[in-house]
Amino acid sequence: MYYNNNDVRLEEKPTPVIMHDELLFKVIACGICGSDILEWYRIKKAPLVLGHEATGVIEEVGNKVGKYKTGERVFITHHVPCNTCRHCLKGSHTACETLHSTNFYPGGFSEFVRVPSINIDRGIYPLPDDMSFEDGTFIEPLACVARGQRLMGIKPGDTVLVMGSGISGLLHMQLARSLGAANIIATDINHYRMNAARRFGADTVIDAKEDVPTRIKEANDGRLADKVIVCAGVLPVAIQALQCVENGGSVLFFAVPKPGEDVPVNMNQMWRNEVTLMTSYGAAPNDLMTSLDLIRAGSVQVNNMITHRLPLNQTGNGFKLFAAGGETMKVIIEPQK
Repeated sequence: MYYNNNDVRLEEKPTPVIMHDELLFKVIACGICGSDILEWYRIKKAPLVLGHEATGVIEEVGNKVGKYKTGERVFITHHVPCNTCRHCLKGSHTACETLHSTNFYPGGFSEFVRVPSINIDRGIYPLPDDMSFEDGTFIEPLACVARGQRLMGIKPGDTVLVMGSGISGLLHMQLARSLGAANIIATDINHYRMNAARRFGADTVIDAKEDVPTRIKEANDGRLADKVIVCAGVLPVAIQALQCVENGGSVLFFAVPKPGEDVPVNMNQMWRNEVTLMTSYGAAPNDLMTSLDLIRAGSVQVNNMITHRLPLNQTGNGFKLFAAGGETMKVIIEPQK
């Protein structure tokens, strides 16, 4: 039960009781997401059980559920779209009000989860036999990355700058490489993460406290980056990103500053240089399928990003490790251990 980043408690609750059109899901693995530790984002709904990167086994099936059976290995997604509103019909599934209001209960950091009928209909993905439960926890975060890069339109030959070398940044680097990016540049202020960026495909790694635009030009034949992906949700990085994009390029705000922090934009400069500013939120069903296929094919390597595997009673320590930003990449919670 999440109260704040420093107060995550193990609490005993009854096993969820399912209705005829629902199923009970036994959580085997659930990753801690970067959004889980954003207190400004989470604390307004506290106390609650978090966890949305969940894989496991179907434990019980309601008698009106005909699509699945007990014992199946699956990944479940917490938010699902309606697929019929104007947003969904034009491909903007993550703007759908249904997607923003759906969820499974109580959350992936628990032993068992009740999955509503709408999530059963469009939010369950069978895990391939050759995919581990822990690798499956990357389906949702990689799907968010795949959506952002699809909307951004990364092309072969692009120079891609990834600002922030946490898990999302590392996934962006790997996916951009698989899409044909010619030059991948990464930034961070954490030396552990800077070294991780080198391991996961960055051609050049820059300390974000340096003169980043100048360093980019030095590493890119005098040019700035064609595509800039912001993976650190702090205002200085958002401002810096606008200084790092080449004429005709794009900036994707994959992470954003907290509410009340406005990014000053020189619109005249953006206009004259035909720079595109865009955002990306969450993942849609097609992004999740793409992600699953990428992991299964080995196009994006995920298992070696895991630095900690913890039982449910150590979830609080997992949050503290992740929030501290030290030598931690991916933390996986294993509720059955």
